[in-house]
Amino acid sequence: MAKLKLRAVDAEDLAVVSACLQDAIVGIADMTWDREGRRFLLVASRFCWEGCQDRDGAPLERIHSGVCIDGVTAVRHRGIDRSQRDALLSLLAMHPVEGAIHLEFAGGGTIRLEADRILCHLQDLDEPWPTQWRPSHPLEDR
Repeated sequence: MAKLKLRAVDAEDLAVVSACLQDAIVGIADMTWDREGRRFLLVASRFCWEGCQDRDGAPLERIHSGVCIDGVTAVRHRGIDRSQRDALLSLLAMHPVEGAIHLEFAGGGTIRLEADRILCHLQDLDEPWPTQWRPSHPLEDR
């Protein structure tokens, strides 16, 4: 499997990055905001969705990925206890909202990155490793 190296500059691009990061595990200690550099950085254990595309018997893998979001002027947290530095979060989605990008986590936590534009980079950092756990989400009754 080829390592990913993606750049997002609009909502459509960000949706692709978000899909690649769905169910990534992110440690609170593995996220930081470089206020002076105006960038938000994180390292995640990303589930390799592109490697298992619903094929029976396909190996399941994770890989460490770095994400950089440039142009961030402020960071706000809701439903995330940043004092729990060892806590792990499951990233569900990234999406633009007026003047910001939201990172939505399982359990209802959100990080709001105030930015006047979308400029996001994702890059796989090392080699994938096998996992036996494929993320799943219960379907909601509608």
